[in-house]
Amino acid sequence: MTIDAILFDLDGTLADTATDLGTVLNRLRHEAGLASLPPESIRPHVSKGVRGLLGIGFSITPDHDRYAELHQRFLTHYSDSLCVATHLFDGIAELLGRLEAEGIKWGIVTNKPSRYTLPLTEALDLARRAACIVSGDSSPRPKPAPDPLWLASTLAGATPERCLYVGDDLRDMQAAHAAGMGAVAAAWGYLGDDQPLEEWGADAIIQAPADLETLLR
Repeated sequence: MTIDAILFDLDGTLADTATDLGTVLNRLRHEAGLASLPPESIRPHVSKGVRGLLGIGFSITPDHDRYAELHQRFLTHYSDSLCVATHLFDGIAELLGRLEAEGIKWGIVTNKPSRYTLPLTEALDLARRAACIVSGDSSPRPKPAPDPLWLASTLAGATPERCLYVGDDLRDMQAAHAAGMGAVAAAWGYLGDDQPLEEWGADAIIQAPADLETLLR
């Protein structure tokens, strides 16, 4: 199969954002008189976004009376510390460089709002190189709907059937299948704690970024 473009999730696939997001969550907990949560208990929930983090940090859901207030405070704090400890996962920089050398386009599809996606990808030196960047508010429906992946393939000038989508969450695999793309699970990511990786229905599971090159051969 010929692949013209590879699309990646951002948090937990390209970039390790867990430390910065965990710091924000613990800051909110401190403001509420609560102790810090250890990083290892926060990490699996990062791919679920603010909803998942507030869930683990305060045991609340969006229908809770305090959810809107905590959600806004989380975003305010995160805006101030967007890329303090965040970095690319080991092997990602090399992988992207080799894809570019081989003429394979790559892009980013994330549920993260654009007001955070764009400055973060600029800080990580991804924005100027990506064939497309699609955020959670770039299309009518975010993942697991296929809309953002379809938009990304259009922006990258590739057809869905000649794209792969690489992500670290079940909804990434669901979105890829719904869009008609190959679904690749990134085992180095956050993965969550709801369902085993092997049950996601991925077309392939890769343990490290370099494994994607093997998959393309």
